[in-house]
Amino acid sequence: MKKIKDKEIDYVSLNSILSTGKKLMNIGYLMAIICIILLGTYLLKEWNLFKYIGEFFVVISPIFIGIIIAWLFDPLVDWFQTKKLPRLVGCIIVYLLILGGIFLISYLFIPSLISQVKDFVRVAPVIFEDITDFALNLVKTLDSGNLIKTAEIKSEITSYVTNLGLSIGADLPKYILSAGKSIISGGVNFVLGLMIGFYLLFDFDKVNSKLFSLIPKDWQESYTELTHRINTSLRSYVTGVLMVMLLVFLTQSIGLTLAGLEAPILFALFCAVTDIIPYFGPYIGAIPAIIVGFTISPVTGICVVISILVVQMLENNFYQPLIMGHTMELHPVTIMLGLLIFGHFFGILGMVIATPAIACLKVFFKFFNEKHGWIEKITEN
Repeated sequence: MKKIKDKEIDYVSLNSILSTGKKLMNIGYLMAIICIILLGTYLLKEWNLFKYIGEFFVVISPIFIGIIIAWLFDPLVDWFQTKKLPRLVGCIIVYLLILGGIFLISYLFIPSLISQVKDFVRVAPVIFEDITDFALNLVKTLDSGNLIKTAEIKSEITSYVTNLGLSIGADLPKYILSAGKSIISGGVNFVLGLMIGFYLLFDFDKVNSKLFSLIPKDWQESYTELTHRINTSLRSYVTGVLMVMLLVFLTQSIGLTLAGLEAPILFALFCAVTDIIPYFGPYIGAIPAIIVGFTISPVTGICVVISILVVQMLENNFYQPLIMGHTMELHPVTIMLGLLIFGHFFGILGMVIATPAIACLKVFFKFFNEKHGWIEKITEN
């Protein structure tokens, strides 16, 4: 009887050891995957392969533009199909709306934006002088006890701003030529992307069916559910971000115009574009407008700050909750860590794609945890 009891105790201990070993193996697999990803990213950066990968993606960027357009507007074409419209007619209607929106935005804002860019380039030397005077006056104001060597600081600031102005003046033709090439290249890529997007949009359901047929039958149900979750989350995020950017641009344009800032549409556009970066973007976009505002006059600078704060208040309390809602369902700390990591490896572009990429990873791991219970297996007692 005692021997049987000892054997039972041994079996319980053995099961406990095996369970602990299995958990350790799961943790080891997870850590190994993370280490491989980090090592691969590090090697890509150290071997400067990101440069060649970036150039490759620039070359095939029209394909990506077409894929994004087709992916983004496919639900609208599907809706037209439910209304008994042929898919070709639905695609034509969607593209008429896209082209009409582009034409309307170009007609309303492009001429004014070009004019303001010219005005800003014309007054740029004066702005540099004003920035120098503003910095020197600030140093004098702070140096109430004559503890700072004002003459040396004045010489350094004047020298720095002068050299900066001279370098900009000397390199301005090169900058203009480079910007012109970039605009023309980007425009050509966008037009090609629109053309590719039309054909992909027309055959999007066939492409999905073809991809679905390549998936093993045992995985097809999981594949459908996972892609549905990712598509729903990403589409909500992209459309929400575009709407918020548009509202920020419009309200910021009005606010900066009322504040008396030079080239308000230009600075409002910069604020709207940088707003795509969570948390840090609004501050990045606000800095140039505030600096230029204070160089005009203290009153203008204060009005610019008030305008930016009001728009941020509207965004945080109205635009984001009403449009974005809880689309991503990500903790702020998670988003900030993602911004730091993606920004370190991929720069500004990494900060732009950080949030949707993390959201996709969250959907992916949450889905597989529901199916296989990885977290429960690792953390179970």
